[in-house]
Amino acid sequence: MNPTEDEVELLDPHEVFGEGSPCFGCSPKHPIGLHLTFERRGDVVSTRFTPGEQYQGPPGVLHGGLVTTLADELAAWTVVGLRGRMGFTASLSGRLKAPLRIGREITGTGRITRDLRRLLDVEVELVQDEEVAFSGAFTFAVLDRQGAEKMLQAPLPEAWQRFCR
Repeated sequence: MNPTEDEVELLDPHEVFGEGSPCFGCSPKHPIGLHLTFERRGDVVSTRFTPGEQYQGPPGVLHGGLVTTLADELAAWTVVGLRGRMGFTASLSGRLKAPLRIGREITGTGRITRDLRRLLDVEVELVQDEEVAFSGAFTFAVLDRQGAEKMLQAPLPEAWQRFCR
């Protein structure tokens, strides 16, 4: 059952992928990771993140590569949250419209804009202080178990198997 516009579904990476997840973006136990969690409301997946000083590039500003990492993780969880599938980033483009500042909350939203079954396009926005600071377009390849294992060059972790069918 999909939540309505007024209902919120929490997407907790620890519950979805278990304690052993190595993900820099969402693993709650990654020693230097972003520790992101997500919510689904209707056809939108969102996250909130307040970057600490360890994530800065220029003084006081979130490193540009980590801006893209944050957006990519949100796009990936948009696929998980809205389609119940695992996607792997196939392409991305983004525009940094304003610097994202250290110590101030960032709110991100993701939406699927095109669904071709094996390819999904996801649009992401990152907002800080009520200003869109980043907008991005991502394409995800949605793989079955065999394709995911080939890409990973390893067996698919058990917790991931239900997302690669």
